[in-house]
Amino acid sequence: MIVTLTANPSIDRTVELGGTLERGSVLRARASSDDPGGKGVNVSRALVAAGTATLAVIPAATSDPLLAALHAHNVPYSAIPIPGPVRTNITIAEPDGTTTKINEAGSPLDSDAAAALIQAISAESADWIVLCGSLPPGLPANWYAPIVASARRAGRRVAVDTSEEPLLALAENFPESAPDLLKPNSDELGQLTGTDGRSLEDAARGGDFWPAASAAHKLVARGVSRVLVTLGAAGALLVDDRQAWFAAAPPISPRSTVGAGDCALAGYLIAAQFGADGPGCLQSAVAYGSAAAALPGTTIPGPGDIDLSSVSVEPLGTLDPTGSTTPAHELDRSTNAVSSTFATGSKEDS
Repeated sequence: MIVTLTANPSIDRTVELGGTLERGSVLRARASSDDPGGKGVNVSRALVAAGTATLAVIPAATSDPLLAALHAHNVPYSAIPIPGPVRTNITIAEPDGTTTKINEAGSPLDSDAAAALIQAISAESADWIVLCGSLPPGLPANWYAPIVASARRAGRRVAVDTSEEPLLALAENFPESAPDLLKPNSDELGQLTGTDGRSLEDAARGGDFWPAASAAHKLVARGVSRVLVTLGAAGALLVDDRQAWFAAAPPISPRSTVGAGDCALAGYLIAAQFGADGPGCLQSAVAYGSAAAALPGTTIPGPGDIDLSSVSVEPLGTLDPTGSTTPAHELDRSTNAVSSTFATGSKEDS
């Protein structure tokens, strides 16, 4: 069972344009859709599509449209009642894959609702607790830190995917609040390590993954067990305390990048549930993220959309505590390959 916590969920409204977005113009939509959203909700949706047991913990009134949408997508959930409505986030998608997002702040959460959310995830017997997304008004920036610390003391594996102030506040409490898995993109990795995130991604696009790997290793040195860095069209890399691997993204025709990082995290977790090693988890993450980017809006890829064979994982090299590197030795492909059952979801999770 993988439990996701989304403190600031949303209804994600996607509007697809037939041409380029022009400010100040009257534009007609080619298509539009509404989906249940928020980073943790997207992770749970991808897990459900893969046949992996999950529970989405969210704050929402019993009459909120989000709950009906989750039910329609067959996503199990535990909702903590709040008086305000779940926010609506708007994505404007252009034909070339460019997306513009307008995110609302969300309904405020009081201390009782915040405590109930923590109790809800603590009550579940979970293989992973996944803390995702921004925080709504009413919660302090460091809200995630004690949750991670408490869960890890209880022997739970924790993954975190957040940004801006909540991410920086979490890092201020490393190693106590360091999760088992942290999933930053290049900008977030730059914020955490004092580097230029754009330059990290640009280097990766040029085939040099070492700047991003070295930055990620700084977080491992501070207590994070593994860092999964998504690098947009360049692919992704995975760093632990001994080694770094990279996987280039397969060629796709991008339609929307919204939710692609969430699906990459889900792909990692799906592989981890099947006992995959680091390279196998990275392969699955890139396959899921790429598949999501090729779909419109916040459409979640299903097993038929996943092509693991299109993603090749390569070792970068070994790392030591000082950050110096040793040339990689060729890894045994038979142990790194991900079984196709990860994509079909033929194994049931506890």
